Amino acid sequence: MAKVTFLGLGVMGFPMAGHLQRAGHDVTVYNRTLAKAEYWVQTYGGQMASTPALAAAESEFVISCVGNDDDLRSVFLGDDGALRTMKKGSIYIDHTTVSAKVTAELYALAGEKGVDFVDAPISGGQAGAENGVLSIMCGGETCAYYRAETIMSVYARICRRIGDSGAGQKTKMCNQIAIAGLLQGLSEALHFAQKAGLDGRAVVEVISQGAAGSWQMSNRHETMLDDHFDHGFAVDWMRKDLSICLAAADEVKASLPVTAVVDQFYKDVQKMGGGRWDTSSLFKRLGNIG
Repeated sequence: MAKVTFLGLGVMGFPMAGHLQRAGHDVTVYNRTLAKAEYWVQTYGGQMASTPALAAAESEFVISCVGNDDDLRSVFLGDDGALRTMKKGSIYIDHTTVSAKVTAELYALAGEKGVDFVDAPISGGQAGAENGVLSIMCGGETCAYYRAETIMSVYARICRRIGDSGAGQKTKMCNQIAIAGLLQGLSEALHFAQKAGLDGRAVVEVISQGAAGSWQMSNRHETMLDDHFDHGFAVDWMRKDLSICLAAADEVKASLPVTAVVDQFYKDVQKMGGGRWDTSSLFKRLGNIG
């Protein structure tokens, strides 16, 4: 059992930190809103700290799951950031979906202090975090990864090192690119079914058993048909992730025409007031314009 710090108690981080505490690790948490950290301690036990630096002192592993590049820089490098108190030989595990650029920056700064840095973005949504079955894609030194894997396995269904630092973030970009295209395709299929006078549920029952089947089809078609989008991964966050994908594509000269178009469709959803809707709300957009 290890001494672990967890920074960020959002819909993902809250249950992930809880899995670690229940597995027997000695967990100290930090959250920007301290009331959330207090509630976590009431729910799971463990300890809380008022700054990332205080939370990270003496920990073997420091884990973050925050919002974006700036949030990550703040908890890692800020005046009260975790790196200030992390000891040599400890490991920083970042589950935030951020740019490969900030990952490279923090990896280098951590290395100067003798701290290992593993980029480990996650997929599986809130349900995956709550049930401890996340998919985790990682980049970093091999030895650091295998040490970190012993911690991450507590809330993972699969955890894999893809390559050197930044490989985890680039793999998460692949994940978001694939999801964007899948959801637009599913939305169009259901939209067409409705316009053609078909029973959307019956259509999915059949086509989901063939080559068209996907996790999105199995888990989202009913809520889409029921016009229910108050759950899951929010459009605002998806647009943040797709902006990272499109910027990285420019850097490596990759062509992402579908991703670019779907990103603009999500912009339309935001204009409809759906920034906090689930990403499957692409279907609602088609209903508005169809």
